[in-house]
Amino acid sequence: MSPIPVREALRRLEAQGWVQFRQNAGAIVAPVDATIWGPAMVCLAILEGAGTAQAATFLRKSDMAKLRTTTERMEVAAAKADPLEFSRLNRTFHDTILSRCPNRYLVDMIAQTNAKLDRLRQTMFVYLPERSGAAVKEHGELLTLLEGGDQEKIEAYARWHKLQTVEAYQAIHKAVDRRRDASAAAPAGVQRPAARRK
Repeated sequence: MSPIPVREALRRLEAQGWVQFRQNAGAIVAPVDATIWGPAMVCLAILEGAGTAQAATFLRKSDMAKLRTTTERMEVAAAKADPLEFSRLNRTFHDTILSRCPNRYLVDMIAQTNAKLDRLRQTMFVYLPERSGAAVKEHGELLTLLEGGDQEKIEAYARWHKLQTVEAYQAIHKAVDRRRDASAAAPAGVQRPAARRK
């Protein structure tokens, strides 16, 4: 096989943000860029909060039953430590609600933001396994609020729910940064050797 189709495929993947080229390493899978992910998730939290509140009065009994079943299946996926299934079910949960939102422009904006985030967060629950259990409980609370119908509370809670993933992700990165900084720091009283001159 000629290397040209492979090289072209890698360049396409690079253009789509899936691959990066590193000197002396070649093509590598692009890492999650938290500088893009965080702000996009904050926007999604605002959009989904509004969409969830607007959908509340249009949800049917069959939708509520599907949401409860999906939440139960998420609990099973969390217990089995299956983050990919958990993520798929999480999307189903939120999509079920948003399918009843009458503001189609808002729903389209949410879909576009989700599409941009999918590559970055497809396996977010792999990195945040403790978030799975909390998300299931939060879905239960959101269902209670949806049944109550108070749009203001629903919007605030749905937004808060989405932001919990952002906060968990940021907390892990802060802890990793602190460990890295601590291991890079010289012990007290020990001077680092000077860099050699060439």
